[in-house]
Amino acid sequence: MAKIVVALGGNAILSKDASAQAQRKAVEETVEQLVNFVENGDQLIITHGNGPQVGNLLLQQINSDSTENPAMPLDTCGAMTQGSIGYWFQNAMKEALAKRGINKDVMAIITQTIVDDDDPAFSNPSKPIGPFYKENQVAEIRAEHPDWNLMEDAGRGYRRVVPSPKPVEINEYSAIRTVVDAGIVPIVSGGGGIPVVRKDGKLVGKEAVIDKDFSASKIAQLVDADKLIILTSVGGVFYNFGKPDEVELHDVAVSEIEEHIANDEFAKGSMLPKVQAAVDFVNATGNPAVIGDLEDVKDIIKGTEGTIIHAVSETVKN
Repeated sequence: MAKIVVALGGNAILSKDASAQAQRKAVEETVEQLVNFVENGDQLIITHGNGPQVGNLLLQQINSDSTENPAMPLDTCGAMTQGSIGYWFQNAMKEALAKRGINKDVMAIITQTIVDDDDPAFSNPSKPIGPFYKENQVAEIRAEHPDWNLMEDAGRGYRRVVPSPKPVEINEYSAIRTVVDAGIVPIVSGGGGIPVVRKDGKLVGKEAVIDKDFSASKIAQLVDADKLIILTSVGGVFYNFGKPDEVELHDVAVSEIEEHIANDEFAKGSMLPKVQAAVDFVNATGNPAVIGDLEDVKDIIKGTEGTIIHAVSETVKN
């Protein structure tokens, strides 16, 4: 039995329809793919993003802000979306397992991710959250929210960006290991976990969003995972993505990926954190990481789809 940490993007849960009904339906469809890991005999650990959800929740909070009903801060909104998305996954996964005659418990764990209060990310916001805006909307949005930072997001429009510090510790790591060792399927580190810093013996929330792929990598290392799988909306990692000479990778050594990261060849708002998180995991454990399409899960399990990043390329070894 292999321990598999799967990282899902927030956009796998929310598309154009932000209603709870639509998001639950998307989660149910996602779970139909994830349950293949359990049927394969693997111990599954689920992590997920929350960028669209936490951004939308913040807008709701801002629009209803009053003295009697003050808006919740970003860290609390992160906790709220961890709870709601975790509930959807917990419910849907349990149903999907039952349909297949698999008696296995599922548990969502509200996760706090400890970060460094001096992380330079706090002075350089970079993590996109919330809805996309068209270029002709940017001036109006900036006028309405002068304290917001807006950035173009991988050719898909403009989004608000907030600080994204690197995870240092996972506060609930021991509990997560206990759950995994018991054979329970945990949903953890939603949205990368709630960012907190240590101050005077306490954990204090920060106005930030941690990249879920970096947190997934950290959790995968802490639970001694055999593989980290980052599921996204593309089939894998490409060199020269979107250009006539683009090349899709299937098997690649971590050293080669590191060269292309150093050459600034991956989009900062999308593929770059995924390959960086995968590299961190491979370098720390020697185990492979995979980046691939959610729709290709069965073939990813077989090893015929997705980009597999090894400590040493299988092609080289063979």
